[in-house]
Amino acid sequence: MLITGYGAMDAEHAFTRATRARRRAALARAVRRRPAACGRLAVLDVAGRAVRAPRGVGEIALDEIRGTLEPSRAAQFDSEFRPAGVSRTRWQRLWLARQRGAVLPPVSVVSLDDGYALRDGHHRVSVARAQGALTIDAIIDAD
Repeated sequence: MLITGYGAMDAEHAFTRATRARRRAALARAVRRRPAACGRLAVLDVAGRAVRAPRGVGEIALDEIRGTLEPSRAAQFDSEFRPAGVSRTRWQRLWLARQRGAVLPPVSVVSLDDGYALRDGHHRVSVARAQGALTIDAIIDAD
């Protein structure tokens, strides 16, 4: 990742890279004739699913987040949490904050048998993944 030292420009470049990767993935799915739904962020319904015991606040692997509980956020991110253009301002602010070392609040997830469903913190997860983080602090609920 190229860091110029000018935060706003670095955040803009990072966002451009992330949205470009989202478009490339969508184009690759189209060329392979895969349905567009394959790349969408899954909206999970936790009713009737096996849940693990609640654990409070902890660190979780970003790869274990399987989807979201918020249907309105599903359109703003793809299955890899790459942002859409409408997320630009908030995404860039969070990118700058993380880059400067600010402590961001933990995301909120619901613990499932095969991973986690994201309740709150979609932009924070997206930025953390774009910056190469492997884990993120989370408030873990059993719903």
